[in-house]
Amino acid sequence: MRRLVLPLLASLLVLSPLARAEVVDNLYQVREPVTSQQPDERNAALKRALQVLAGRLTGNPQAGQTPGLASALAAPESLISQYSYDAGPPEVLVANFDPAATERALGQAGLSVWGANRPVVMIWWLNDADSGATLVGDGQPASTGVQRGAQRAGLPIRLPLADLNEQLAGTAANIDASDPTALRQASERYGANALLAVHAKSQGNGWQAQWRLWNNGAAEQGSSQAADQDALAAAVLQDVAARLSKKFVSRPGTTQPLTLVADNSNFERYAQLQKVLEPLSSRLVKVEGTQLTYDLTANPDQLQAQLGLAGLQPASAPAANAAPATPPAATPGTPVDATATPNAPAAQPAPSAQPAHTTLYFRWP
Repeated sequence: MRRLVLPLLASLLVLSPLARAEVVDNLYQVREPVTSQQPDERNAALKRALQVLAGRLTGNPQAGQTPGLASALAAPESLISQYSYDAGPPEVLVANFDPAATERALGQAGLSVWGANRPVVMIWWLNDADSGATLVGDGQPASTGVQRGAQRAGLPIRLPLADLNEQLAGTAANIDASDPTALRQASERYGANALLAVHAKSQGNGWQAQWRLWNNGAAEQGSSQAADQDALAAAVLQDVAARLSKKFVSRPGTTQPLTLVADNSNFERYAQLQKVLEPLSSRLVKVEGTQLTYDLTANPDQLQAQLGLAGLQPASAPAANAAPATPPAATPGTPVDATATPNAPAAQPAPSAQPAHTTLYFRWP
């Protein structure tokens, strides 16, 4: 690997555009509410934390109930590098899980992992109560619950600054609309991959939300209910993460050996691509100019979705450069013995069976 990386350093030192996807901070850290620091309460909280993490790492909210994870849930401390308490309020147990040990446990349970490089979601969240409608802006007290919900779901997010122009864009009419044009135009400066519009309303003793998600040309919608605003944010964002994960997580039995050729790279793009391919058992096998070649195991459609986060676009396979070889012409004047017994052709070894191997070509613009 070092022989490949060193020439890459020398040949790819050109700045690239900023990535749109982000590596999720504290992906393996879970903050779980507790009522005390007693051993029984701690053990129960660690089990719940592992269940939360299983859902976050797979995109499947029910992953923590997988039978194959039972042994890990019985002794979650074996997967934890350290834990501590945060007095809050509310008081929480902060559990930091070991990435390698956790991914190994999930793999043994038959669960596929969603990598840390994930799409950035731009959120327009409107809270509608008796006192009026309020757009949730970054840094406002109401944004805390949304940020916590995003961290619990493992989603990098953006919230609008909620200045005057964004207040005019973040109206109920625009947030409820099936056409995202107005919100998309107001979101351009945030450089997100996906757009989420949420209209939350106070109902009796709880909250209810209708939401729409636009990602890479696809539109989805849903609804959630919860007792309070923080729980509502957690429910909405968990559902959104589950929808997004279907594009990026390769379910067992859907993967195959692939070769990826990525062109027009530079060192920054190489580093970014390494993070994207890390969960896919990838191996860099060749560097030629600005072209990187990897062997990996993945689902082709989900690999394309991941590469799109890194700004790569599908490319055509290069045309063959070499013409087929032709047998050498016989040397003129060479005598031929017409009475000689012709030799039988030499036996050729049977071609060895090779596994199907698809090569995918991508490039940065």
